[in-house]
Amino acid sequence: MTENAIEIEGLHKTYAGSRGQAAKTALKGVDLNIPQGSIFGLLGPNGAGKSTLINVLAGLVRKTQGQVRIWGFDQDVNPRQSRAAIGVMPQELNMDPFFTPRGALEVQAGLYGVPKSQRITDRILGMIGLEDKADAYARSLSGGMRRRLLLGKALVHQPQILVLDEPTAGVDIELRQMLWQNVRRLNEGGMTIILTTHYLEEAEEMCDEIAIIAEGEVIARDKTAALVGRMDAKTLVIQPESEVGEISVPDGVELSRRADGSLAFSYRRTQMSADAILRVVAGAGITIRDVATEEAHLEDVFLDLTSPPARKTAS
Repeated sequence: MTENAIEIEGLHKTYAGSRGQAAKTALKGVDLNIPQGSIFGLLGPNGAGKSTLINVLAGLVRKTQGQVRIWGFDQDVNPRQSRAAIGVMPQELNMDPFFTPRGALEVQAGLYGVPKSQRITDRILGMIGLEDKADAYARSLSGGMRRRLLLGKALVHQPQILVLDEPTAGVDIELRQMLWQNVRRLNEGGMTIILTTHYLEEAEEMCDEIAIIAEGEVIARDKTAALVGRMDAKTLVIQPESEVGEISVPDGVELSRRADGSLAFSYRRTQMSADAILRVVAGAGITIRDVATEEAHLEDVFLDLTSPPARKTAS
């Protein structure tokens, strides 16, 4: 067993065309290692190939080319063991409306071949907060409860790796907080978490490392802090004591005036220092009431890397 929970080499997936349509390549030679015990973010715009990658890992889609190892098991050589090592919480709320939560978990455990003596149905029901709904039909559950049940179904075989595909899409704040508490608890217990989300602030807060996929390729992968640090942009926000007239700023600095009267100096930290801007402010005779800095966030990195001009430059 290596230090990686998942190892992907040269992964390609091409879907055959139908009714005269051309074949579509969803994954173009993806190479990706995901460390054991990490919370790993998998981000990308719609159609980037994230869902295809997840479905390949889950054994739901057959790859065209490449090698996938899950918890040390080659997917081609040991398909049963590789599938048993991973649990997937899908984005879609698909479930039989006539099953109860307890029944759904029991059936799912049976599908994975978990003996009755080793099932942890009651523990899972407690973790996802559905003890009082354990014997209610799934059709009577709210959307949030059904999403909790999806998480429970992904855990019945006690996998080493948990994939969360857009887990908080359309859920309320309470459910989101409960989900992240459970994710942190599972991760602290040694489980590797793979997260896809469109809420970039969640990825920035939760993930140790992040890979960004666009057009079927991994275009960036790094520690979350390092990825955010790639953005050179910085803003120095000055709140003056009184209204300020015209100010002459150095080349490479953009000045904007905000509704609250503050002055926002945007610059590249590799080309300019905050001290130089403060000297300009002092030279203009401005008395400073307050000062703050604004750093780039993951959303800025994401947009910078996945925008069409950036993709053309990268290719």
